Amino acid sequence: MKISYEKGSVEKGTMTVIGKNGYHDSIYINAAKIFQCIHIEKRKDRLMVRYGDDSVSPMLTLKDEYSQHVSYELAFNTLKYQDLLEEILLDSRVYPCQSIPDELTSLLVVMLYDLQDRKFQARKIFDEEEPVAEVRKIEHYLFRFRTKLAAALARCRIKHGALSIEYILPETVRKQEQRASALPLCVWINTFKISLQDVFRDLKKEGFTRVESVSDFNRYTYCMDQHCHDVLFFPSSLKEELLNLDLFTDFKLVLQDKSRSLAVHSAQALLTTDDDIIVAHVGSHLTIAHMSALTIHSMSKIFVCGVKSSAKAAELRNLFSHMGCKNIQLLQEDFTEIGPTDPRLQKAKVILLLPQCSGLGVGNPIDFILNEHGDAGLLRDLFQGSVSEDKLRILAERQLNELMHAMKFNKVQAIVYCTCSVYREENELVVKKALESGVEGNKVQPYRLIPPVFSTCSNSKASTEIFFKMEPSEISSGCFLAILAREKDSSENVSVKDILAHAAVKGLLDGIVVEKSKEERKKQKVMQRRRNITGSGIEPKIAEVLHHHTVPSIKAEVSVSKAVSNIQQKNMKQTNSYVQRKKSIDPVSDTALPRVLKHTSHLSPMGKAYERQTLARKAHVERKRVVLKPVEIVLPPVITPYVSAQGNKPGILPHPCFDGWSGAKCSSGRILPPPLSKVVKPTVLSHCPPWL
Repeated sequence: MKISYEKGSVEKGTMTVIGKNGYHDSIYINAAKIFQCIHIEKRKDRLMVRYGDDSVSPMLTLKDEYSQHVSYELAFNTLKYQDLLEEILLDSRVYPCQSIPDELTSLLVVMLYDLQDRKFQARKIFDEEEPVAEVRKIEHYLFRFRTKLAAALARCRIKHGALSIEYILPETVRKQEQRASALPLCVWINTFKISLQDVFRDLKKEGFTRVESVSDFNRYTYCMDQHCHDVLFFPSSLKEELLNLDLFTDFKLVLQDKSRSLAVHSAQALLTTDDDIIVAHVGSHLTIAHMSALTIHSMSKIFVCGVKSSAKAAELRNLFSHMGCKNIQLLQEDFTEIGPTDPRLQKAKVILLLPQCSGLGVGNPIDFILNEHGDAGLLRDLFQGSVSEDKLRILAERQLNELMHAMKFNKVQAIVYCTCSVYREENELVVKKALESGVEGNKVQPYRLIPPVFSTCSNSKASTEIFFKMEPSEISSGCFLAILAREKDSSENVSVKDILAHAAVKGLLDGIVVEKSKEERKKQKVMQRRRNITGSGIEPKIAEVLHHHTVPSIKAEVSVSKAVSNIQQKNMKQTNSYVQRKKSIDPVSDTALPRVLKHTSHLSPMGKAYERQTLARKAHVERKRVVLKPVEIVLPPVITPYVSAQGNKPGILPHPCFDGWSGAKCSSGRILPPPLSKVVKPTVLSHCPPWL
C-alpha cells in the first residue's frame, strides 16, 4: 500500500484542517483499504462480523500530506475501537445487511467510527470533490439508523462504566497514546534554505522563546537538541500552528523523528571532504535530504539505492530540487543487488543502513509509516504491543543479510546501522552475528564496533558506549544505533592525501587549501608531482613557523650590532682609528659564505683578504654542516687616550679578555683581530699594519 504525491504537489507543503465535519470520499476509501489490511482476525467461534478481501475499491492517489495522514489515522482509530464498533453494529442490528457485501464491511466500520466521532451529525459535503458511489451508499445507510447506533453506543459505555470511549481501551494502549501525544515535535533545519541564526531570528519574530531543555517548555518555546546541532524540539501542542508557518511550508524546517537525525549525523562525522556515502534504502526522502544538507560544504555524493520506477525517481528529484539538494544520485537497483566492486561506488567510504524493522520504538507510528514508506502492519503490532515470532524472524534475517552485504564493500571504511526496534533480535544480535561471520574476507581489515560521534561540530560529549540506545519515553522515541568501522592497520602507510583530508575536516589545517588529484593511480612521476603539490600547502607554514622563531633573534642581533657600531664610530672620531666588528660563527658551510662576507664588508682590504683566506681553508672541512647558532659580537682592544686620576697624562686601556681564543701580537704589542675559526693558528706579523 503506497500513497504517492500528485505530480507538482511539492511546490509548497500544505495542511488543510477540516475538523469534525467529515472528510473527502477518497479519504474514507483509503482508510477502509488500510483497515482491511491491519484489522484483527477473530477466531472462527467468535467471528460475527465478516470482512471481505481487498480486491475491491483500490486505493486512490491523494493530493497532499494531510490527506495521507488522516487516512492512516482514521484506519488506526478504527483498529483501536474495532471490538466496540463491531459490538455497536451487532447490538443495533444494523449488521448484517443484505445490501452491503462483505467487501464493504471495512468501509462500514470506518465510517461508523467517524460518525460517532462527529456525535452522529451529518457530514459536510465538499463541492469540489468527486463523489464515490460506495461512500455515499454507506453514509446514507448509517445516517438512516443513527438513533439506533447512538443508543447501542450508550449501552456499551454503561456496560463498561466508561465516561467516554477512550476508557474502553486497554490500559497499555491508553498509556501509549498519552506518551505519543505528549512527545515533543522534533524538526531539523534545512541549511540549503536557511541558516541556524536566521531560524532563531524568525522564531523570535513569531513569538517563540528559546529554553534550555524540554522540561522548560511553556507554550511558545523551543530548545536545541543535545546531540545534533541542527535539531530543534517544540511542544507537541503546537503541531498544527507550526505546520502552517512559512518556515515549514517552504521546507526550511522539516518535521522528522530524532532517530533519523542521529543516524545521518553519525554518518557525516565519518566522512572526509570528498568521500561518497551509500544510503542502502530509499526509505525516507527526508532522511536523504538531511544527509545532503549536512554535506553542503563538501564534495561528497549520496547514492540512494532502490528507486525502481522512473515515476518515483522523477518525484524524488522534484522534491529534492525544491528542498535545495544537489548531490544526490538515484540508483535503480536494490542495495543487495549492487556488487561491492561497482565502479560508481569506488569513492564511497560510508554506508548508511536503515533497514525495515518492527518499529515498536517509534512514538508517532503514522508519521513513521508515511515518511519511511513502512509497513502499515506496524499499526496492528503497536496496538497489540508485540510482533509475531515469524515476522520478527523474517525481519532479523533480512537485516543480517543486508548488513553482511554492506561489509563486503572493500573500499568502505564504516557502516552506520540504525533501527527503531526494541528487540535485541533486530539490534545487538544482528550486529554480533555480522561481525562473527567474517564475510569481509582476509584481504581487508576486519570491522569492529566504535562509539558513535553524531557531529564534528556538536557540543555534546563523546559517548563511551559501544551501542547507542534510547528507550521509548514521554520525551523521545526508541532508537538503536551501531557504528562498524574497520580496524586501523599500524603497518599500513597512510597517504598524505588521506591525512590532509581528515585534518581538513577536523579543522586542523587552519585555512590551508589541500590540492586534490583528478585521477587515481596514474604514472609514478605524475603521482609524485601531485603529492609534492599537496604537501606544498604545509611546507610554507612550517617555513613560516621557523621564520617566526629565527627572525626575532636575527633582528636582535642586528640591533645590537648597530648600537655597538654607533659607539665604535664615536671612539673612532676621538682616536682617528678604525674599530672592527666581527661575528664568530662556528661552524660555517660553503653555502653560508656569501652571507658571512656581507657582514664583513666594513673591513679593510687586508682584513677582507684575511677573512677570505681563513674561510677557504675551512670550506672543505665544513662543507656538509650548516648549524644555526647565536651570534657573538667580539670587540678587539682599542688604544684610546684617557686622563688618569693622577693627572692629564694619556694612558693605555688594559687588554680585554677574550674567551676561547688568544690573539697574536705585532711588534708594537698590539693584538690582531681574531680569526673566524678556533682551529687555525694565528700568524705573527713582522711589522705593525698601518691601519692599527
